[in-house]
Amino acid sequence: MIEAFHHPASAAPLGEHTMPIEKFQLVADRVAQMPGIRVIDPSPVTREDLLRVHTENYIQAIETGKPKALAESQKFPWSPELYSSVLLTNGAVLAAARSALAHGISAAIASGFHHSCADHGEGFCTFNGLVVALENLRQNGSIRTAAVLDLDLHYGNGTASLLHGRPWARALSIYGNDYWNNICYRDVSQRHHHDGPNHFSVELPAQTDGPQLLEILQQNLPRLLGPTPPDLLLYQAGADPLRDDPYSPLDLGAPDLEARDRLVFEFARRHSIPVAWTLAGGYTRPVEKVVNVHLGTFRAALAAHGR
Repeated sequence: MIEAFHHPASAAPLGEHTMPIEKFQLVADRVAQMPGIRVIDPSPVTREDLLRVHTENYIQAIETGKPKALAESQKFPWSPELYSSVLLTNGAVLAAARSALAHGISAAIASGFHHSCADHGEGFCTFNGLVVALENLRQNGSIRTAAVLDLDLHYGNGTASLLHGRPWARALSIYGNDYWNNICYRDVSQRHHHDGPNHFSVELPAQTDGPQLLEILQQNLPRLLGPTPPDLLLYQAGADPLRDDPYSPLDLGAPDLEARDRLVFEFARRHSIPVAWTLAGGYTRPVEKVVNVHLGTFRAALAAHGR
């Protein structure tokens, strides 16, 4: 049984927005009917959890809405419900990480918020649930090392910045859109990142198709292993590389992304690495196309782990 964590109150009211916030409930409703999946309400993370990763000023801005520019730096309209909703979103990631350590694999029906930096948000990302979860687990002795695999369409700049000073973790971002200074760049040749000893990036050329993507993954996934395999892998399973996505220059269909996910889960299982994944990205309309990609990730997990 794969445990998947979701809370209905993790969706803050956004009004008409590029981010299809309704997708999380739609996915939760669908996977609850899938054999081998159990949907569970997570508990919120605590302020102490946030303070290990984010500054007090930024946390207060998200909680109070002041100053407005900082409270909306992630490009969400601020509302009184935003703070509590993100505590639950991050809580889903933490709960999934704990479940993966116990059972080998788990899911957060929530965003990982990989653009979020220590002192501000970016790109629809408020508090970086990936690093918040890892810090909690390391502080309580559940892990010593960890890795983040980011296969969202956009470069995971926030996670890279946060892990730069955390040598016990490593990150690999394989992306088709660059991201810098809260701006998305469709052409990956426009910017080049300064990778560090524990955070790496790989650009996907425009029109990358399914076989090319799998080849790039096979070449680069071993970079997550380091001297020894990590105690835990957090996986950003992006729906936005889909060819129908308005931001995507890639030639990838839903079956290609499901094959991508299965390769990742099989890699983790082969190396005995517990893996928890998040539902990253996805802006295609109608939203059912995004939901279908996320459901494909669940199918890939069940297939790879023989559930």
